[in-house]
Amino acid sequence: KRYTGRDKESNMKIRAMQLKDMEEVVGMMRVFYDSPAVIHAAPDEILRQDVKDCVGDCPYIEGYIFEENDRILGYSMVAKSYSTEYGGICVWVEDLYMKEEARGLGIGTAFFSFLDEKYKDQAVRFRLEVEEENERAVAVYKKAGYHPLPYMQMTKEQ
Repeated sequence: KRYTGRDKESNMKIRAMQLKDMEEVVGMMRVFYDSPAVIHAAPDEILRQDVKDCVGDCPYIEGYIFEENDRILGYSMVAKSYSTEYGGICVWVEDLYMKEEARGLGIGTAFFSFLDEKYKDQAVRFRLEVEEENERAVAVYKKAGYHPLPYMQMTKEQ
């Protein structure tokens, strides 16, 4: 069954992450952060702090849960920053993870529509990172209007 966000028959929903989701989200994060898609392996303490920040008062990060019939199928964490290049809020899709059985159901597409609607009067830019080899994800992102950037990013950790 595909979820389009308009399918009234589906029990799929996108909701705000809650503290009660901690263990299941950390489990999904562990799978995501232990995959080749992520360069840096984050310890569980950091992953737990990420969830706490998503459900707490941190204004820079939001967490979302994708669920059907009270069964969690995936999650996303979205960070906000300011883009001087575009003169406004930049929304970063930091994490977007679906359990294996939820892939291909249209949840990612529905989530991007959800973000577009939520930030239609606030965000001037949306960004995310993806491994080129992850062709399935790249196709979903392109369908949602994302395109590759022609430059390298660099980081420095403290």
